[in-house]
Amino acid sequence: MPDEINDLRLFAQMVDAGSLSAAARRTDGSTAAMSRRLAALEKRLGVRLVTRTSRRFDLTMEGTRFHERAVAILQAVDDAEAEISAQARVPQGLLCIGAPSEIGRKQIAPLIEAFSDRYPEVEVRLVLSDIGLDVIDDNLDVALRIGLPADTGVIAKKLLSSRRIVCAAPGYLARHGTPQTLADLATHDCLRLVRGQRVFDRWLFMEDGRHREVQVRGTLSTASGEVLHDWALKGRGLALKALWDIEDDLLAGRLIECLAPYHCDEIELYAVFANRRHLSPRVRVFLDFVQETLGGKISAL
Repeated sequence: MPDEINDLRLFAQMVDAGSLSAAARRTDGSTAAMSRRLAALEKRLGVRLVTRTSRRFDLTMEGTRFHERAVAILQAVDDAEAEISAQARVPQGLLCIGAPSEIGRKQIAPLIEAFSDRYPEVEVRLVLSDIGLDVIDDNLDVALRIGLPADTGVIAKKLLSSRRIVCAAPGYLARHGTPQTLADLATHDCLRLVRGQRVFDRWLFMEDGRHREVQVRGTLSTASGEVLHDWALKGRGLALKALWDIEDDLLAGRLIECLAPYHCDEIELYAVFANRRHLSPRVRVFLDFVQETLGGKISAL
């Protein structure tokens, strides 16, 4: 029976990945080994499950039915194991967490230290990236990300709700003046964030109850939210930052909020995890812990 379950799991992984090569990358195997396993499974069943092409494969009618039954069986097995595990074991094992760089370093890393003190049997690996992390593709248990994911096969739980604000260092404002209206942004050096090939040079505001996009320009842009933050602190220009990243700087006077009457767009932090009925104990307790720790800030920011 274990071999049959392994075959079902491997086939489901192949279908989920969309190609043998992608499945091999996800499981640290080889494409050739995947192909041999698939051929052996088809030989044992006596039917062709997929129609192969150079880059991907398509399920046959028999393959579609087999995949549906395989997923249902694997879900039942996983649910049974996870349910028993959740009831009988202390949280332990490797827990992989992904988060945006700046909030990850400032708020999530200290939170993980406290979590580790409470659950010493859990080994936590924190991955920080300014490029959106994916639970499945990046092999994460939980991804903390800005905004809802497009993938409907995962669950997202809101942790923080805040807003973006325009801010600048006192030195910059002393040299260039403080913008009073949205039109004033045209005369200012604005620090811009880059994602891939896209430069975020259209900032969103609320004016007279309506959304308004304003084109901004500047001499500096970066893919790093932390670098942009440092440039703002050094007086290199106006920055559009999430309030949770700069609240300490605002309180200390290192940064000053500008254009406060024009509310910027809302920003939300979500915990994203695989869509499973019974989570492993380590994932469940981490989600509870992060909600307990950060949840109180949802209305405060």
